[in-house]
Amino acid sequence: MIDTDPGERWESRAARALGFGVVVSACLLLVGLFLWSQAAEPWASRLLEAGLLVLMATPATRVAITLIEYIRARDWFFVATTLAVLAVLAGAVVSALLH
Repeated sequence: MIDTDPGERWESRAARALGFGVVVSACLLLVGLFLWSQAAEPWASRLLEAGLLVLMATPATRVAITLIEYIRARDWFFVATTLAVLAVLAGAVVSALLH
């Protein structure tokens, strides 16, 4: 087996993480919608909220994977830039939770 380029490997990991997050989110949302149509309100609401949270967390997961890869590559400019992006995302989450 031929070893692939490190850049291709982390892109592949990021793509798998994004795909996994979308599939999990879609499953939660579909089950939640089904339960909502059957008037199972408490469970439906929880599953719908969980599906939306997973969907919103998916891009942040990609940023975290990118951060790890930049640290491994010792590319400190992009480590700092990616940390700034994560700080903005975290600030948005905290702000949304407080309001």
